[in-house]
Amino acid sequence: MKFTYLFYLCFFLFSCGSSPKQSPTPTEDDKVVIKNDELEYEVIIIEPGFNSWLVTQPPQNFYTQTALEIKNRRWVSEWNRRVLQPYNFNPNLYEMQINYDASIDYGMEVNYLLFQYFTYFQQKYRQDLY
Repeated sequence: MKFTYLFYLCFFLFSCGSSPKQSPTPTEDDKVVIKNDELEYEVIIIEPGFNSWLVTQPPQNFYTQTALEIKNRRWVSEWNRRVLQPYNFNPNLYEMQINYDASIDYGMEVNYLLFQYFTYFQQKYRQDLY
């Protein structure tokens, strides 16, 4: 029996402040797209500076998929909680929920990039998703 899942993650993040120099216009180089037609999901990360930061991080094989999944479950849960509380958390940072189902094996690449994005996000915007 084949189940169809949709994993769609799209980040359009803007800086906390109103200064234009803090929120440069994203270019095509700032976009990371991962697709899996079989599972019918798409991950889109649009964040200025993420790609150049990502190349400085440990490679995928530095982590286990299980370790990344554990972190991602915790961080996605906290992220989604913040999306639902726009008066307590900046709605320009936490714009939309992430549909991450722990029972689905998204594979190493998706888990790695999601983990790295959360790490980057926390550093860049001085947020703590714990």
